[in-house]
Amino acid sequence: MKAELIELIARVVQVLQINMRWMTWNLFLAFIPLALSVWLFRTRRGRSWVWWLGFTVFYAFLPNAPYLLTDIIHLIEDIRTIQSVWIITLILIPLYALVILAGFEAYVISLINLGYYLHRIGKSQWILWVEFITHALCAVGVYWGRFLRFNSWDFVTQPDALLTRGVEEILGKQPLVIIAITFGILVVLHWIMKRVTLGFARQGHNNIAISPKHINSNTPNVG
Repeated sequence: MKAELIELIARVVQVLQINMRWMTWNLFLAFIPLALSVWLFRTRRGRSWVWWLGFTVFYAFLPNAPYLLTDIIHLIEDIRTIQSVWIITLILIPLYALVILAGFEAYVISLINLGYYLHRIGKSQWILWVEFITHALCAVGVYWGRFLRFNSWDFVTQPDALLTRGVEEILGKQPLVIIAITFGILVVLHWIMKRVTLGFARQGHNNIAISPKHINSNTPNVG
């Protein structure tokens, strides 16, 4: 019994060590567009060539955030490797849920920041269409990353292969179906998570606004 437990723990540690490498890397890639969205859309700066370069990099890396949704396939592999209900329930599933949620939340906040920018420059009517276009582009990017194994930097290192093989591959019936399904998933999940995120943001803002009133009302009058 003791030997089996030690062997199970060793397998869990091994799986976690392997997963932490790609999880950390994928989260890093997912948070690049989030950081860029703050710099591009939340600060008042002119649209210079540096801004447009940052905007291009932002869209090149943005699919990395929803890409984490597809990492659920690694969970299936881990479940087959570790056949312990307790380890799967208490360690693997919460870990995967946290990583996938963090990545998609980075995607949602990035688009919220983009919407804030469009609202600030008087283009609020564009927000919904820009979101739909972004979902479509990211659906293609997720397909390229998961099935064709392209990376964001391939736009620079091998743009010819990205444009030739990438475009040819997505014109098939099966890729189009996968991209369409991915697009639908992104639309629905983004709609839900955006409202949850904005709800928490408004609640936090209201609490900050209300707190001084409570403090003042509890302060005794002097004199």
